[in-house]
Amino acid sequence: MQALSRRNVLALGGVAVAATAAHATTFGNPDEPPQGAINANPGSLSDPGPKNPAVADQLPSFENPPATDVGGMPRFWSSFNIASKRIQGGGWARQVTVADFPISTSVSGVNMRLGPGGIRELHWHLAAEWGYVTKGSMRVTTLDQLGQAYVQDIKEGDIWYFPAGSPHSLQGLGPDGCEFLIIFDNGEASEFNTLLVTDWFAHTPPEILAQNFGVPADSFKSIPLHDLWIFQGQEPGPLAADQAAVRSGGAPANPFTFSLRDSVPVKENSSGVVHLADSRTFKVSTTIAAAVETIKPGALRRMHWHQNADEWQYWIKGQGRMTVFDAGPRAETADFQSGDIGYVPKNQGHYILNTGTTDLQFLSIFKAPEYHEVDLSDWLTHAPSELVAQHLNVDPAVLAKFPKEQLGIMPG
Repeated sequence: MQALSRRNVLALGGVAVAATAAHATTFGNPDEPPQGAINANPGSLSDPGPKNPAVADQLPSFENPPATDVGGMPRFWSSFNIASKRIQGGGWARQVTVADFPISTSVSGVNMRLGPGGIRELHWHLAAEWGYVTKGSMRVTTLDQLGQAYVQDIKEGDIWYFPAGSPHSLQGLGPDGCEFLIIFDNGEASEFNTLLVTDWFAHTPPEILAQNFGVPADSFKSIPLHDLWIFQGQEPGPLAADQAAVRSGGAPANPFTFSLRDSVPVKENSSGVVHLADSRTFKVSTTIAAAVETIKPGALRRMHWHQNADEWQYWIKGQGRMTVFDAGPRAETADFQSGDIGYVPKNQGHYILNTGTTDLQFLSIFKAPEYHEVDLSDWLTHAPSELVAQHLNVDPAVLAKFPKEQLGIMPG
């Protein structure tokens, strides 16, 4: 073998440095032409306007996306904060349906507030209803297909589920009433277009009402001529009294409410916690699975996707950033805060980073009977290491350090 001269060594060193420098210009900058502010000059990066700074400041990743973002995707960010409220005497509601958020084809969402004693009148829906209490407490009532009544008080962190067509009511309890999220398992379902008991009475001839209920027609002379929807009512009495009053038909086999936030976590470490409810633990919820996830500051909800359903998110508190990945390649990043809504289509990869200084908490909702997830790290660690190493040019010894479980939350 020819001896290496000093000149040979220096030449080889120069090649190595050049190769390293070339790699440095592409690592984290995979696209041609290069993307992102890191590849722009001050003149091309400037944005003299017109612009709305209040909006821009809320969505910094739209203004300055990572250099790894590429292509275009349907908008997967929306917010209740930009939805109009319908306000009545007992409370208010606002909604986001597929008409407002075109990507959200599987479910629609409602944010509702009922003051103390405020009543969402007796009604039913063409779609199933799933709900989560974000503030205060409330009383729910329903009747199942066997004529068995259910009455229960629920609080912050609790959920309910009413199958399509199940008659029900909601009422805020004192002293603060309640605020909650409602999910319908149909993206077109609207809170402002429901089947209301007052509407049916008002649009039925008095003689039919009399014959139907077996009482004189003039018993109905004072019925409302317009629906009540949300109205101020008297706060109900003790729960036990209401439950006893409707007990004659027997009790449903499975409860229509569940304490999600007080359930045993399916994942918990120093970086966060995940609580889950689907048809395996909340038997009546046959069309909606859900998780409430709390992520610590700086922590990462690992790269993953869901095989069986789109994911609809409600961001309850804190702030974070989510990137969604699809074939193409396409990758886009958006920022989220309290009251915002995210949506990730089935099988599209995504991760969430807590970018704030406080806990981030959000709900993940799926139109599915069970929660399914594929974690990227878990998959790679369950494939032959030499195979993965050939794909990523990563030492198998490094691959052995990858996390090997699902529902991953990594520290910052």
